[in-house]
Amino acid sequence: MLPVASPWLVTLIAVVAAAAGAVCFAAAAVLQQKAVRHTVQPPPSATADRGRLDLAAFGRLLRRPAWLVGGALLAGGAALHVVALTLAPLAVVQPVGVLAVPVVVLLAARATGDRPGPGVTVGAGLTIVGTLVFVWLASGSPSEPSTVTLPPILTAAGAVAVVLGLCWLVASRSGSTVRCIALSCAGAISFGLGSALLRAVSQQLNGDGSTLFAFPTVAMLLVMAVAMVAGGWSVQQAYANGPPDVVISCLTVGDPLTAVILGILLLGEGSQLSRAATLAMVCCALAAAAGVRLLARHHPEPLSGQRPSAEHTPVRRHTVPLPMEPILRGTNHPTAPLIACERRTE
Repeated sequence: MLPVASPWLVTLIAVVAAAAGAVCFAAAAVLQQKAVRHTVQPPPSATADRGRLDLAAFGRLLRRPAWLVGGALLAGGAALHVVALTLAPLAVVQPVGVLAVPVVVLLAARATGDRPGPGVTVGAGLTIVGTLVFVWLASGSPSEPSTVTLPPILTAAGAVAVVLGLCWLVASRSGSTVRCIALSCAGAISFGLGSALLRAVSQQLNGDGSTLFAFPTVAMLLVMAVAMVAGGWSVQQAYANGPPDVVISCLTVGDPLTAVILGILLLGEGSQLSRAATLAMVCCALAAAAGVRLLARHHPEPLSGQRPSAEHTPVRRHTVPLPMEPILRGTNHPTAPLIACERRTE
């Protein structure tokens, strides 16, 4: 018979796995965002056209080594996140993910050569502190674990689908900055649903593998797979419109908020919150959202240090006055119309 590990050791392993996963997510974001922005032509302005990743561009992404390495890091981070969620509650695992914010800010600054300004630093700090306190308040309240049933899961999935539709609608009618935030939020909410469903499946099994092929478990796994695919596609579209640290900050805020709320509603985690704790959690969520907005507003140009393509480089024509111009102007010489035309293009 195998010895049973102590609870603190299991929690420590979960925290370490979640921290390593956060670093993997940050590195993957920087690599994949750079690959996406090189594949999708950048818009000429933040309010006119918008970066859009279609299937043809995605096919080209599959041939970029940087994007593939980022995908491998993303898969490794997801595996570590799964390990952490199976060992500890959502309220313990999700806060560790905020480590991805400072890591991605530093990696993005190193990649672009731009130093993070005060706005970026304050925005990252608000995002980290707001998310940490939010999840800490949720984890500090008493819990009454409840039995997971399929109807509430499907109801939550339907509500999340409506919110995702609204995010995509906002993205389709907005410029690049708002589009990046809206698509990142869509990815975060999808991943939050996936995290909550993964925790629900682990509670459903509870060491008993006989329920793995039961209809409720299979249905939850299918919904989780759809949520992960939708979240991944939304994040790739966000990379086409904004920098990686803005995307990661949105994921860091939206993923745990969604997962903790669904954990409270579906799994009974932190179900006995007081009014004061609920109000404080709302304030923390608003502070974290304000941090994301600051990051998006004060972040340096996403394509700084990159050479614009010839397609979007305006051609400026400089004319040099000809020595005979004063003499030929106003005459019937054959070159006079050419000189006048050159003058009008200045």
